[in-house]
Amino acid sequence: MQFEQYDIVVVGAGHAGAEAAAAAARLGSRVLLVTQMFDTICQMSCNPAMGGVAKGQIVREVDALGGWSGIVTDRSAIQFRMLNQSKGPAMWSPRAQCDRMLFSLNWRQVLESIPNLALWQDEVVALMLDGQRIGGVVTRMGHRIPARAVVLTSGTFLNGTIYIGTESWSGGRVGEAPAVGLSDQLRELGFEVQRLKTGTPVRVDGRTIDFSRLKEQPGDECPAKFSFSDTAPLREQRSCYLANTNLRTHDILRTGFAQSPMFTGRIQGRGPRYCPSIEDKIDRFADKDHHQLFVEPEGWHSQSWYLNGFSSSLPLEVQLEALHSIEGFEHARIFKPGYAIEYDYFPPTQLGYTLETKRVENLYFAGQVNGTTGYEEAACQGLMAGANAALKLQGRVPFVLSRSQAYIGVLIDDLVTKGVDEPYRMFTSRAEYRILLRQDNADQRLTPMAHAIGLADDGRMRRVEEKQRQIAGLISLVRETSVVPSEVNPWLEEHQSATLSQRVHLDSLLLRPELTLSQLAEVSPAVADMMASFPDEVNQEVETEIKYQRYIEKEREVASRLLKFEDVLLPADYDYFQLQALSYECREKLNRYHPATLGQASRISGVSPADLSVLLLTFAHK
Repeated sequence: MQFEQYDIVVVGAGHAGAEAAAAAARLGSRVLLVTQMFDTICQMSCNPAMGGVAKGQIVREVDALGGWSGIVTDRSAIQFRMLNQSKGPAMWSPRAQCDRMLFSLNWRQVLESIPNLALWQDEVVALMLDGQRIGGVVTRMGHRIPARAVVLTSGTFLNGTIYIGTESWSGGRVGEAPAVGLSDQLRELGFEVQRLKTGTPVRVDGRTIDFSRLKEQPGDECPAKFSFSDTAPLREQRSCYLANTNLRTHDILRTGFAQSPMFTGRIQGRGPRYCPSIEDKIDRFADKDHHQLFVEPEGWHSQSWYLNGFSSSLPLEVQLEALHSIEGFEHARIFKPGYAIEYDYFPPTQLGYTLETKRVENLYFAGQVNGTTGYEEAACQGLMAGANAALKLQGRVPFVLSRSQAYIGVLIDDLVTKGVDEPYRMFTSRAEYRILLRQDNADQRLTPMAHAIGLADDGRMRRVEEKQRQIAGLISLVRETSVVPSEVNPWLEEHQSATLSQRVHLDSLLLRPELTLSQLAEVSPAVADMMASFPDEVNQEVETEIKYQRYIEKEREVASRLLKFEDVLLPADYDYFQLQALSYECREKLNRYHPATLGQASRISGVSPADLSVLLLTFAHK
């Protein structure tokens, strides 16, 4: 079979690969997406959920940029919760439990509906090179597919090894073959290749769980959704449940430590710090008498339940005995054991901000091959890599987001300047400007930028413009509407808020933490009427903008001041050992990473404020 030349070949159809292929095709490139199995497109290999703390912000940003993860999540959701609502709006994070099989099916339907996007079931085993530039790919079937660019999104499949107790075998997931060959070729080309580890828990037969002994965790009473488009909100939901380990569980798990591939050193790769295995948790937190577990359904009609928090690579008999010691699971059967997987990744300091590799032109990396963990982190990298590959081939300006523009900007900046030595996971604490980067305003921040380059369509842009008009109108009305003490004091006393001595505008009352915009609408029919005609998300955003106005303005001022130096360009091939005024560590790190700007240099570990002053004096006026 002779393959025509494609603009871009995307290797792997996980969350990164799907978004990469869709973005590149949407920008007009002819794209081929190559995957080992069509039935596992965007497989939810671990927990069947999208979003969570900071991760939910990323999904909304991907959606605002014209990506599909939010839409597919809404179409596949079986429960929705807004997390952290007891905290400020900057911390609110959407999370949706999904139907695992429906999620994969919906993604496949999306990919098959996109013009310019073709799919091929095969395994890419080598890259074709034209000097130091990509020329295409070679597949397991022996096909040579010419392409002008390649986006590599192989997940945990690169030389993947699966571990359960003393047993181990090659695999990308249980029952699926690893990807062999690419890592060795890239190592020969001079790429640094290292190993990481991740894992997954048992899948339990729900017919054998006593849910009456677990704590029910229902979804939100009025569920929101991920996409800013017109996807339908959930009308019915499935509950999750909470369970706990106990001291007997811990004692049983310890009996397997001598056979643990993690404790015996058979696994060399470092695992995720913030999502450790259950054996790692009871070893590191030996003083704890229990650990909470989240019992999550895997679909509308499936009896498979995911035991979040019980990831393990201990022998199967130990996993099963420990499971039976947990209240409600005394007679549980399992569909699939927990296991660990170790795989190759490429330290992401070998990439530029577009996620193009520094060693091979037109080769892009996205997802777990960059040392990240999580569907959401993978999806946003895929979108940015696919978009930038297409833009470069078209001779257009790269699309790069800063730390003050998006969580996606924070993630990519962290990867390419700091690198990773453990699987990278996004948290709100990683973002300096999280008051600006809320989940509710992702469309206003990013859709105009995406629309300008062709990622977001006209319909999305019109929705953003209408939302901005509504927000501006309601903010103006609240600021212009005033109340007098005689009218509002009895109402304030009823709401346990201080009374007034003079006329004030409603926005000043809204600054009080005990009052909400919905409550203030009770004293203003005009505000009540306008709120009734707007979506809930508009009303909530107006309240946030008014209540946190001073904090928002302060963060914008800080970001603006830093941007003055952020874009000071540094030479691409400069020998920093010439600058004796820099510390030795700084010179060593700068020669290794060659940051493009002073802002990038500032985030490299080992570059001090004094070093930055030297760089500013040396390069600010060149």
